[in-house]
Amino acid sequence: MALNRDFVGRSFPPSAPYEVSRVKIREFAAAIGDANPIYRDREAARAAGHPDVVAPPTFPIVFSLQSGGEALMDPGLGLNLAMVVHGEQRFEYVRPVHAGDELVTTATITDIRSAGRNELLTVRSDVTTVAGEPVCTTYNTIVERGGAA
Repeated sequence: MALNRDFVGRSFPPSAPYEVSRVKIREFAAAIGDANPIYRDREAARAAGHPDVVAPPTFPIVFSLQSGGEALMDPGLGLNLAMVVHGEQRFEYVRPVHAGDELVTTATITDIRSAGRNELLTVRSDVTTVAGEPVCTTYNTIVERGGAA
């Protein structure tokens, strides 16, 4: 069944704040196999001009769908989660994510389209500090296999 196109343009309430910790950054860097010292060592990060340990560029995947998660679960959308696979993820940065940041995410469904027998849904997540400073925007495209059939 096709996804409900009425959801395109729908924004969702901001997520609860996500506190970025050095431990989470270190764990994420280890999980992706990146040994860059600015992800683990505060002094190395400071020497590179950062206030604290820096998160790898893909780190916001950890929390960026918190706000949009309720959209994906809404029965009115018609998404069959059992048929979902990850399609694409990209990030546009205003500034790096650092340990100590408290970040809030607001998600908007920006596109729903058919591609062959599949449905593609794109969610844009705007990531800011709790004070409202823009940090980055993430774009996550998921594929519902067979949904357009």
